[in-house]
Amino acid sequence: MKKTLLLVLILAGLISCNRHDKFSISGSVKGARGEMLYFEHSALLKTTVLDSVRLRPNGSFRFKSERPLYPDFYRLRLNDKVITFAVDSCEKITIEAHPLNFATDYIITGSQTSSQIQLLRKSVMNIQELADALSSVMNDNERNEKIVVIEKDIDIHKKMACKLILQNPHSAAAYFAIYQKVNNTYLFSPYVSADRPYCAAVATSYNAYMPEYERSKNLYALVMDAIRTDRKAKENEAWNQVLATRGTGYINIVLPDKNNVQRKLSELVGNVILIDFSAYESKESVDNTFALRELYTKYHNRGFEIYQISLDQNKQLWQQSIENIPWTCVRDLNGPNTKYASSYNISTIPTSFLMDKKGNIIARSLGFEELKKTIEKNL
Repeated sequence: MKKTLLLVLILAGLISCNRHDKFSISGSVKGARGEMLYFEHSALLKTTVLDSVRLRPNGSFRFKSERPLYPDFYRLRLNDKVITFAVDSCEKITIEAHPLNFATDYIITGSQTSSQIQLLRKSVMNIQELADALSSVMNDNERNEKIVVIEKDIDIHKKMACKLILQNPHSAAAYFAIYQKVNNTYLFSPYVSADRPYCAAVATSYNAYMPEYERSKNLYALVMDAIRTDRKAKENEAWNQVLATRGTGYINIVLPDKNNVQRKLSELVGNVILIDFSAYESKESVDNTFALRELYTKYHNRGFEIYQISLDQNKQLWQQSIENIPWTCVRDLNGPNTKYASSYNISTIPTSFLMDKKGNIIARSLGFEELKKTIEKNL
């Protein structure tokens, strides 16, 4: 009987939501008689006033609006003070507030996500208040002491935000958390390695649940750019390390070919060598193989060699693919997990390195025409 009653109540709620397709926000701001209260939508790029009311003697108000297609943010504004809340369905949210502490100490019911947003906002507003109190007339000791307190409070805030994010990364509160600022600086950034997992958790979750949502697209693109930027920085660091070893100039590679014969990169030194990391099972394989064949045919008799490291998962496919390959082609038993991919910091394929006759690596992943010119110059 209890289960039946619960089912009826759930169905009744769904029917009511579908019938009205609106959400409501109501309550009172006691002590604000005659003040204008604005109801606004906070979109990704702009804030729009949806409605307004001059508060009655008891401060009561009520607004209604169409439910958003995706979870989104709205706010009540009294003068320059703002209450932010989230809506993702046809909620009936109630807010009781006072004009003196309108933005922080209100009581909100009907939306757990909005209650979480209230905690996040209040925490950041307290930190911002401490930051605003910093003054150029303070002596260094006093200023440093206050900065230490601010940094400690930011750490406490971020731990709270991280816990909230991990509990429900596709919630509006999680999204709100990673976009909070102090002194107009984001507290979370995907470009900071410690922050990236939390930004990525929200981005991935939003992209999975709401791939067409502009907020999802924007955040996902930001996180992916941060990952690419970090990867590029690591590649540059590895490249600089390689350049710093000029004289030895390269990391030797020793791997078996298709006949299980150990082939050393060092045995080819004295030639101009193209070290090629690629995979025959990749979509770029055909174009890469044609390019390598052209280079090998044109320059091999003049002292040009190719040492190709296969990162193929499938050993049998690799063996079949290289049956008629004339240059040195090797493969680790671990396939793409070879230690040499890490040694040369390979993150994308194909990736190539050009080595001169003295064993110095002189270029990485050049375009085809530039590669030909550099080979000819060093033969």
